[in-house]
Amino acid sequence: MRSCRREVSINQLVQPPLWAPKIIYSLAKEIYHYVGEDIVIYETIDSYGAIMWPAALALCSFLENNREIVNLQGAQVLELGAGTGLVSIVASLLGASVTATDLPVVLSNLRANVLRNTRGRCRELPKVDVLSWSFDLKRSHPTGVHQYDYILAADVVYQHDFLEELLATMKHFCGPGTAVIWANKVRLGSDLTFTENFKKAFHTSLLFEDGDMKIFKGTCRRS
Repeated sequence: MRSCRREVSINQLVQPPLWAPKIIYSLAKEIYHYVGEDIVIYETIDSYGAIMWPAALALCSFLENNREIVNLQGAQVLELGAGTGLVSIVASLLGASVTATDLPVVLSNLRANVLRNTRGRCRELPKVDVLSWSFDLKRSHPTGVHQYDYILAADVVYQHDFLEELLATMKHFCGPGTAVIWANKVRLGSDLTFTENFKKAFHTSLLFEDGDMKIFKGTCRRS
């Protein structure tokens, strides 16, 4: 089990799920330990994407402990909805060339977290870019230029109005040889609906399951 601590004035220890690190909660910073490194993460209250979501922790643990299933060494990786940047940081520490993406409102904190934890530790610094999920990414992100081995996404399915655009974005970047690794904690009916649509869009396998926490792998159906 990975370790995580937060620096606080009054500490409250909370028992985590099996897949999550031990966490001491505070409103300050979080210090996680993955891939032999302490990772310092700051959250903000500006947006849902700027706080830590449980599927990110589950995905980081899975990536670290299942390198024979998802081999990130030397891989080209795109993260959708990178949020605080923890998944992109862990992927970079595991040897991937990462592009972390999210909306402009969270990009400043995302960039700060990513650079703080990868500079001097990784063979290549991750890129941090704005990406809005869309049905039409051919002009701004042509597939001939943007090619990836893995697309990572954690807790990107929640109560918002852009689930169809999210799926279209996943499909756009999923070329031959690309795998989508999607981690999600089921909370609402929209999670189940998206899961069914994900299975229709991709050849899908379940990599991990712990109660409502699931990690799927999808590969594109088109030739």
